[in-house]
Amino acid sequence: MIQTVLGKVSGEDTMTWLTHEHILVDFTGADSLDPHWNHDTVLQATLPFLQELRDHRVAYFVDATPAYLGRDVRLLEKAAQKTGMQILTNTGFYGAVQNKYIPAFAFALEPEALADLWTGEWTHGIEGTTVKPGFIKIGVDATDPLHPMQEKLVKAAAICHLKTGLTIASHTGEARGLWPQLKILEESRVSAGAFIWVHAQNEKENQNYLRAAASGCWISFDGLGWELPNHVDKLVYAREQGFLDQVLISHDAGWYDPGKTDQNIRAYTAIFRDLIPALKAKGFRDEDLDLLLEKNPARAFSIAKRKL
Repeated sequence: MIQTVLGKVSGEDTMTWLTHEHILVDFTGADSLDPHWNHDTVLQATLPFLQELRDHRVAYFVDATPAYLGRDVRLLEKAAQKTGMQILTNTGFYGAVQNKYIPAFAFALEPEALADLWTGEWTHGIEGTTVKPGFIKIGVDATDPLHPMQEKLVKAAAICHLKTGLTIASHTGEARGLWPQLKILEESRVSAGAFIWVHAQNEKENQNYLRAAASGCWISFDGLGWELPNHVDKLVYAREQGFLDQVLISHDAGWYDPGKTDQNIRAYTAIFRDLIPALKAKGFRDEDLDLLLEKNPARAFSIAKRKL
């Protein structure tokens, strides 16, 4: 079962997913954010890029914009209705960039109270709507040990997962920020299979992918809107080493920024235009591509409590 902005659907593993994208992001900061944008203006700018995805059979679109960074579930509802895609949004708080996007009140809360806030969005809907989150989105800076606030976020995400079955996607980057998170999950009795290592393409040492794969977590190479050769090399390595069935790929593209007058929306099509031909030239078969774009995402975002 997958939770979309328009309701629950059965998660098909024969349809194409994009597992980490953005329609709108506002970088103002948590305590000065003013959601002043006009939906019609945003959709006029972004719909042509979303509608391009029809040609590539994209059925599921995961919007990774967190709360206090421009998450707008009413906007996502409208985009889903106009495109026919299943769009997922999230709950959680984003601690990367030295906690700039965490609201002030959250620093005084214990992990259990944070988890209650996020579980409440799952139970009752987000911001007075009927829209419910399809996953938990957190973010940390790639440090070990983690900042105390970011450690709380991971603990809260573990608690929320055990209550809801929502997958945890954590903006992490280099692997040094991954290990303390996996340790917290283990201590919380949450399987690493409930966790997506976001921006794993930033890691430079291949042996850390083997260690992560052995833990059971999902490994997300999600910068394909910005760079290709590095991703190709890492995907070839994943196939050679036998952990392609734990890998997710996406663009991290889009990025309507209401703080800018002139928009530079980045397309969501590099996977289809550039990556797939490059991988086929490296010997990837259709079943390998189906794993990356269909089967793995359907498993990763299925709602299920994954306990140790």
